[in-house]
Amino acid sequence: MLRVLITDKLSPAGLKFLEETEGIEPVVQNGLSPEEVRTALHEADGIIIRSGTKLTPELLKDQQRLKVIVRAGVGVDNIDLPAATREGIVVMNTPAGNTTSTAEHTVAMMMALSRNIAPAAASMNEGRWDRKQYTGTQLAGKTLAVVGLGRIGQAVAKRACGLEMKVVGYDPFLSAERAAEQGIELYREIDELIPLCDYLTVHTPLTDETRGMINAERLAKMKPGVRIINCARGGIVDEEALADAVEAGHVAGAALDVFTSEPPTDDRLVKLPQVLSTPHLGASTDEAQESVAVEAAELITAFLLRNEIRYAVNLAPISAAEMQEIRTYLDLSRRLGMLLAQHPQAAGLKSAQIMYRGEVAAKNTKLITASFACGLLEAALDENVNIVNAELMAKERGIEITESSSSEVGDFSTLIRATVETEHGQPTAAGTVFGKEFLRLVRLGTFSLDAYLDGLMLIFRHRDVPGLIGFIGTMFGQHGVNIAHMSLGREKDEQGGNAIAVLNLDNPPTPEVVEEIRAHPEVTSVELVQLPPAGAPLPWLDRG
Repeated sequence: MLRVLITDKLSPAGLKFLEETEGIEPVVQNGLSPEEVRTALHEADGIIIRSGTKLTPELLKDQQRLKVIVRAGVGVDNIDLPAATREGIVVMNTPAGNTTSTAEHTVAMMMALSRNIAPAAASMNEGRWDRKQYTGTQLAGKTLAVVGLGRIGQAVAKRACGLEMKVVGYDPFLSAERAAEQGIELYREIDELIPLCDYLTVHTPLTDETRGMINAERLAKMKPGVRIINCARGGIVDEEALADAVEAGHVAGAALDVFTSEPPTDDRLVKLPQVLSTPHLGASTDEAQESVAVEAAELITAFLLRNEIRYAVNLAPISAAEMQEIRTYLDLSRRLGMLLAQHPQAAGLKSAQIMYRGEVAAKNTKLITASFACGLLEAALDENVNIVNAELMAKERGIEITESSSSEVGDFSTLIRATVETEHGQPTAAGTVFGKEFLRLVRLGTFSLDAYLDGLMLIFRHRDVPGLIGFIGTMFGQHGVNIAHMSLGREKDEQGGNAIAVLNLDNPPTPEVVEEIRAHPEVTSVELVQLPPAGAPLPWLDRG
């Protein structure tokens, strides 16, 4: 049974989904201290959180069982992403669940700000009738700048177009064609966009690049009388600079649902009469709460039960069908990494290059490369290594891993070739898939061959002379070592040159037998390589 820990309040619909999913055991423990969360995580395969739980490096370190974190919401700033990645934990969020609610709140804030609804309502509550004091500004005909055109940004833009506003937008990734379809005039530089707008709303995640994005310098470049809306994440707009600009009269007003500190520790900004504030209500609708809870439950069960990765913020997304489709390639690349890690020249690893050729080139090669990195590093490191953290761990150790692809088909419909650069040389190995699941080693260094890529392998390089194979067979026979399969390869297609043999063994030879083989005058090197048995599950996909 796979255990899912829930440490923040979750909609009953999400809990019901988890309870009704076979193989999943939801454990609700709200209000835990950080130390209690750390202890509870030792017994959890996954965790669903909202904004109340903070997952720090201290909490995530050495969580051997924990595989996945799902944030029921968009922001993941309460999760230490580098720490989660280093520990090999997938982090996902639920970007679709609160899109409509947050977009509606943004437009409501913009309209309320423009028509002075909050102060007018307050004056009515106090028994006053101040029609002239609260004259507003209409939205139709005004220019709205949308900074960040993800789901919520696009939803806001769509609603603004319905209000007859002109919409300009900044996003480094959205295609110009897609923007044009939605009536958005797209800009790739934010500084080209900000002088044009009457209103500006931000819809980006909070990152090192976006923190303080709307700062004093950019506020000064905006039109006098501009209005600022932030219903995304606190800190994207520099609150001190915004307060200064409002007090100076350059910014006519601001509508804020999020703050750098929540609740705000410095209330200068929120107390300004030109500022409309709400306490982080963007996703606070019954529909959004239910939607993100169900979506979080769906994401975590799809990952734990079917290896499906959607909306991950530290790993490439992949569907369950695609994961099943590339599983054999993941296995092949991992075994190539394990093989090269055990090569006699593997010490002092500097870099690795992987080439994909044929059918595999059209697959998700980023994950396949990560699987190779797992194989290359897992035996050498005490830490848990999987497809989430393998490349990061390699990078931290100064090992650069690069990949290249070609759809051209050579001798095999699929070929994965890996070369590692070490202090002692550049060992190379290449493998392919026969049928749907049979993994084969087809090249080792300069030698072509056809060896099984599994189990215990004895690899020896030698001069191609008569009697050597018979000698080794006799040796193994005398010591009870059974040869399951043997493959031979030679550098030139003629007798007498350099050659290689790969023997798949059912049981290990003693060190004395290996030394006897190594001492043969025609043998130049001998190595034993241990790979997983044929059909063994990938450890980071096994949910048992």
